[in-house]
Amino acid sequence: MTALRIPHDAYILVGDGRKALFLRNDGDEQFPNFKVERVFTDENPAAREQASDKPGRTFQSADQRRSAVQQTDFHELEEARFARQVADAFAGLVRTKRAKALVVVAPPRTLKELRSEFHAEVKDRIIAELDKDLTKHPVYEIERLLTAK
Repeated sequence: MTALRIPHDAYILVGDGRKALFLRNDGDEQFPNFKVERVFTDENPAAREQASDKPGRTFQSADQRRSAVQQTDFHELEEARFARQVADAFAGLVRTKRAKALVVVAPPRTLKELRSEFHAEVKDRIIAELDKDLTKHPVYEIERLLTAK
């Protein structure tokens, strides 16, 4: 992974479909010091635990054949809802703190969801995006992984 030069007071979003950390670089580019600004967690049980019944069946109008209706993936829907919530909260942070530089770190699928949900003012300030899952790492390890040369 290439070392990032994250400026002072830049905000870093580290997230996945269930957890998001908003970090701020209290240090500078040479000596970063990430501080936790906000943590989001989402309880998202397995899809089988969220559904109440088996998928439905439908009849073809021309004959008597039946076919199954695909089951809704509630787990995936909840991850998309969580991404919207995180993107809105990140936009609020950008507005209130007047953040000039942003870094987004998330697994590819979550990164895609976040990109589609970010407001224009957030997109304009993103200096780096990384498709990594770092939410299970402690903050000092995230700092080291993003900025080590």
